[in-house]
Amino acid sequence: MASVQSTTKPSARERLLTAANELFYAEGVQSVGIDRVIEHAGVAKASLYNTIGGKEQLVRAYLDTRHASTADRITRAVAECDTPREQMLAVFDSQSRQFDRPDFHGCAFIRAGAEASPGGLVQEAADTFRGWMRELFTRLAADAGAADPDTLGHQLQFLYDGVGISALMDHDSTSTVAAASRAAASALIAAATGVSAEA
Repeated sequence: MASVQSTTKPSARERLLTAANELFYAEGVQSVGIDRVIEHAGVAKASLYNTIGGKEQLVRAYLDTRHASTADRITRAVAECDTPREQMLAVFDSQSRQFDRPDFHGCAFIRAGAEASPGGLVQEAADTFRGWMRELFTRLAADAGAADPDTLGHQLQFLYDGVGISALMDHDSTSTVAAASRAAASALIAAATGVSAEA
């Protein structure tokens, strides 16, 4: 019997989130009006208000979706490594692999957070992702035996942010950025744990 392919059309919510992801990430959340997202999604305006709410709620939903996909990508990369040191470096390796994507436009959370009103839903979503990253780095730093896991976690997050911005602004090759970020992370980890990369 021939297999029957599903012809289920994506829901209005799914189409809105897909359109929001494409437009907000490429052009910025402030630059894209809600009517453009609705037109790009091919849904009625009422669908937005009935399923998600207004623009701020849509931006929050877009960032929540990106958080879930980014966290999944990083978690899978970390799970492939055996030691906490290699797991921390795997976060940077996973990040570097994104720089070759033709649709790479930097960190969605930094960009949206910079445009957001303080204390709103968008800033909250950006803060939630950054909190997740900080907790991951800090936990791995503790597992690696860092004398001060909080400080190393903070330093690695600074590096992660800076690497993403540099990759967007400097247009260096992915291999150059990847090597530099891995070397910098290795140096921070070695200084915090007293264990060199060669050990």
